Amino acid sequence: MNSLWTTADLCDAYGEAVQVCDLQLRHFGNRSAFCGPASTVKVFEDNVLVRQRLSTPGEGRVLVVDGSGSERCALVGDTLAGMAIENGWAGIVVHGCVRDVTALAELDIGVLALGRSPRKCFTKGCGANDVLIEFGAVHFAPGAWVYCDFDGMLVAERQMH
Repeated sequence: MNSLWTTADLCDAYGEAVQVCDLQLRHFGNRSAFCGPASTVKVFEDNVLVRQRLSTPGEGRVLVVDGSGSERCALVGDTLAGMAIENGWAGIVVHGCVRDVTALAELDIGVLALGRSPRKCFTKGCGANDVLIEFGAVHFAPGAWVYCDFDGMLVAERQMH
């Protein structure tokens, strides 16, 4: 656990200045707490843009993927998570599914998702980068700070720790 902050402490300290995600996302990566500025991708059952983004320098950011909550296929697996680690991403949040969960649990990266699916997704390249996305009653703007730990996820307009 990150000894410098917890989402509960940030909620107590900043109150209405933080948005708390209402979805009960599950942890799949080996990093239980992570934070960083958001980079956003909006896709539907297609992970080409996710792969493209994770292949660029992450610089400690958190990739927030709005997969419209689809549970029919996985948008991230161990290969993309490994790419994220190599490129310096702090974590990945998926409003959708992941796969290769046994391998993800061994990787030193934070991964949150709705669930899991063994099915791979499409690779057509449809979607949008760096757009305002919303799920779990939270607005994720590119550059907003995302904080995740075992208590949940919250978003702030600026760094809070």
